[in-house]
Amino acid sequence: MPLVPSAFLSRCIPGLWIMGVALADGMLHAAEPAFAPWETSRDPVALLWERISRSQVRMDVSNPQAFLRQLLQELEIPIASQVLVFSKTSLQNSLISPRTPRAIYFSEEAYAGWCQDGLFELIGIDPENGPQFYTLSFPYLRGEKPELATSETCISCHESSRTEGVQGMLVRSVYTDQDGQPLLREGSFVTGHESPLHERWGGWYVTGRHGSDLHMGNGIARETADTVLLDRSIGANVTSLESFFPTRPYLTNSSDLVALMVLEHQCTMHNLITGAGRSCREAMARQRDLQKAFGEPVTDVPEGSAAGVIHNQAEKLLKHLLYCGEYALQDDGVDGGDAFQDAFRGNRLESRDGRSLKDFQLLTRLFKYRCSYMIYSKSFEALPTQLRAELAIQLNRVLSGEDNRPEFAHLSSSERATIREILIDTKPEVLQTSR
Repeated sequence: MPLVPSAFLSRCIPGLWIMGVALADGMLHAAEPAFAPWETSRDPVALLWERISRSQVRMDVSNPQAFLRQLLQELEIPIASQVLVFSKTSLQNSLISPRTPRAIYFSEEAYAGWCQDGLFELIGIDPENGPQFYTLSFPYLRGEKPELATSETCISCHESSRTEGVQGMLVRSVYTDQDGQPLLREGSFVTGHESPLHERWGGWYVTGRHGSDLHMGNGIARETADTVLLDRSIGANVTSLESFFPTRPYLTNSSDLVALMVLEHQCTMHNLITGAGRSCREAMARQRDLQKAFGEPVTDVPEGSAAGVIHNQAEKLLKHLLYCGEYALQDDGVDGGDAFQDAFRGNRLESRDGRSLKDFQLLTRLFKYRCSYMIYSKSFEALPTQLRAELAIQLNRVLSGEDNRPEFAHLSSSERATIREILIDTKPEVLQTSR
């Protein structure tokens, strides 16, 4: 397992910065940093590296799995969130195949990816600035230094119309051949909670039951002269991955279906939050500049075009927040493993009668109460005051039944009332409308 040297990173990832730490006795110790990410970002990865650099955390580097396990623990990412992708659609394509899939782990505030013999790929969510992308090499040989790098290379895939036009995340589904190469003749899908199952998880391993509603996961596609063929039945209702590849190098032997569904919703939610926050801050900055230019009183109350931007961004957020357009699960729904669901509910906030936005339903939809748990995230909390006030107005109108547009017809009056009660007990400020 060779160390990926900084010279290699410099060739593959232009414009990176390096921070070194010393290795002794199988533990990671601080060294003088050349790059301090916490000086420009307050995301979880940057904050962890700050603790490491100040010797407040010592990382176990006895082997990659031990390092990954501790890395996830320090970032508060559950191991049970593991999902596995075998399509060559990321930075380390040469290391990814159906026999050596890439592992991805996530929480509401951070994401981690790992390839065997490769780099750790990390995303920390800065509350105001959104996702921050890093790679971390592992010190396989005593005396070598692990390196944290940040770069613009990831942005070639992670900032486009597929990510709502911002630097963000995406879950992509592709037809994949026996080597992991995407077969793009039939296109690909960026999946979210709106996607039908037959478009989801091409190039991913999937464990869990879903009845006769077939997905693209676990399957190898074949290209013919006219089309791309994929037998979806081969990968259906898989509960063990042992027959597909050696699972021992990974922290768990699953790639949970419910975890994938949560990941899809969450990535889009993060992207929308990032885009809405940026658009509203820019709109308010333009308003203040114009007010100064015309000698008018400078105000933080949205006016004119700024008010229009904020209204539109709030509406866009609201529709995803309330699961508008969510795909209706078929054939008695889906079922994943208990491990992910238990870990996901570990930080649930409950109303006085024990209800939560993290309660799963899984028969016809993902969650029992259709208001996103991401309303509790640090990035949502960091949205501009003007945007949160406008969103509160619109949210109140929907939950009270005043807004009965077709987009919100999936929410019954009783579910709207329950969501309102949960929010009043767990996050009442989200319903406050004063700017």
